[in-house]
Amino acid sequence: FDFCQAEGKKRPSENLGQVLFGERIEPSPYKFTFNKKETCKPVCTKTYDTTKPEDKQKLDFLKKSMLLNYQHHWIVDNMPVTWCYDVEDGQRFCNPGFPIGCYMTEDGRPKDACVINSEFHEKDTFYIFNHVDIKIYYHVVENEALGARLVAAKLEPKSYKHTHPDNPDCSGAPMDISNKANGEVKIAYTYSVSFKEEKAIRWASRWDYILESMPHTHIQWFSIMNSLVIVLFLSGMVAMIMLRTLHKDIARYNQMDSTEDAQEEFGWKLVHGDIFRPPRKGMLLSVFLGSGTQILIMTFVTLFFACLGFLSPANRGALMTCAVVLWVLLGTPAGYVAARFYKSFGGEKWKTNVLLTSFLCPGIVFADFFIMNLILWGEGSSAAIPFGTLVAILALWFCISVPLTFIGAYFGFKKNAIEHPVRTNQIPRQIPEQSFYTKPLPGIIMGGILPFGCIFIQLFFILNSIWSHQMYYMFGFLFLVFIILVITCSEATILLCYFHLCAEDYHWQWRSFLTSGFTAVYFLIYAIHYFFSKLQITGTASTILYFGYTMIMVLIFFLFTG
Repeated sequence: FDFCQAEGKKRPSENLGQVLFGERIEPSPYKFTFNKKETCKPVCTKTYDTTKPEDKQKLDFLKKSMLLNYQHHWIVDNMPVTWCYDVEDGQRFCNPGFPIGCYMTEDGRPKDACVINSEFHEKDTFYIFNHVDIKIYYHVVENEALGARLVAAKLEPKSYKHTHPDNPDCSGAPMDISNKANGEVKIAYTYSVSFKEEKAIRWASRWDYILESMPHTHIQWFSIMNSLVIVLFLSGMVAMIMLRTLHKDIARYNQMDSTEDAQEEFGWKLVHGDIFRPPRKGMLLSVFLGSGTQILIMTFVTLFFACLGFLSPANRGALMTCAVVLWVLLGTPAGYVAARFYKSFGGEKWKTNVLLTSFLCPGIVFADFFIMNLILWGEGSSAAIPFGTLVAILALWFCISVPLTFIGAYFGFKKNAIEHPVRTNQIPRQIPEQSFYTKPLPGIIMGGILPFGCIFIQLFFILNSIWSHQMYYMFGFLFLVFIILVITCSEATILLCYFHLCAEDYHWQWRSFLTSGFTAVYFLIYAIHYFFSKLQITGTASTILYFGYTMIMVLIFFLFTG
């Protein structure tokens, strides 16, 4: 965008999480001195001559951004500068950004932010917010050395057509850019700043006013109750089945004296000679289990820290950095779990197993990420990740994660294979004709519904925070939902596994992985629905980016739930 640039200041450095999420912080040309009031101070003037093609292109780009309601995001002392306005029910909403400008349609309807001023009435016209009134609230620290701390920064965007750009007075008509404007367009950017002492807000709780104006906590409680009901229902079912069947069976075995009665076994006891037959493609299953364990522990620890408040939105990029570092350090459990399962499946090719655990799932994610980065780089986006960071990520992966995976696998293969309580028969049993709901596919599709029902409201807020730049701070809720999700996945799988073992189908390993793993497919469907219903994304590159990043999330989620 062609706004005022700050001269010669170097950019603040970002941490790994910010770089990966494409957050770039630029120095600003708006200069404040503490407690020094400024009124209508000029920053710079931009002139566009629409007869010149490059000027026209810049102006058209500005217009397009106003049409799509693009926002400025400003930071003072690590606090977002917010624009607070009244919404319905007498509530104040504080937006951590403010629009570049707004558009009046051809039939004179105001779009987005144009409703704030009745002077915006020209049809088919853009109004640019070229002046801001900034109010900085501080409180003086009483007991320590003399000094003041910033507790809030708010602004009001205004639009003025400055008649004398060199000596502006910030009054008069708004700065309108007609859609059909020709000739020269001059936009002068100005600002006013005032300071106000605010004794009521403590420095530690200065984020509260932004978070309070974000609604939706009551929806959260509703969704948590909804999920808890599902969990109770499932737990009841599992407990009932376990108690009833096991109780019955044990009672029946205790009554048996003579041997001829022991022949009439039924249901899941018929398959005891086949139950531990190694699954088809056991290599892939063990690799998935290893990677899934890695992601499960990573998510648990990250959310636990977030709950304790270490990863609040105030530490920018902390969440992502924490997750990546944990993932790298958790190579050992991945290697260990994969090796244990592979050995118990009777696998011999342990080298292939270790290499696949280290490279298959991370490789897919990295390849996807790299392609997305190429697209960003081709579009000239500021969110493209610099080459140095990519090298750093590869170094983390190859020099830390891979050796740790090898260590884990070494211990996994050294231990004896998991002992099975029953021997496997030489000849596989024939599986009888299955009814519709114990066939593999319907069972898997049914299995994903319940876990997805637990998380989908939370998912809406997470997607909003990723794509619509809303703050996400409800980590307490998220941790609860995470625990509920883990329980629901396990219980739904146990239930369905029991049903198809009763139907004498003993291929349970892949089915139990895919039953809850299918939640990821519902997640994908939801993400597609979100894309079409909530986001106004145009252009091929943006669409590819959305689905590219969504696929990474879906894969991680698949391994995690499975």
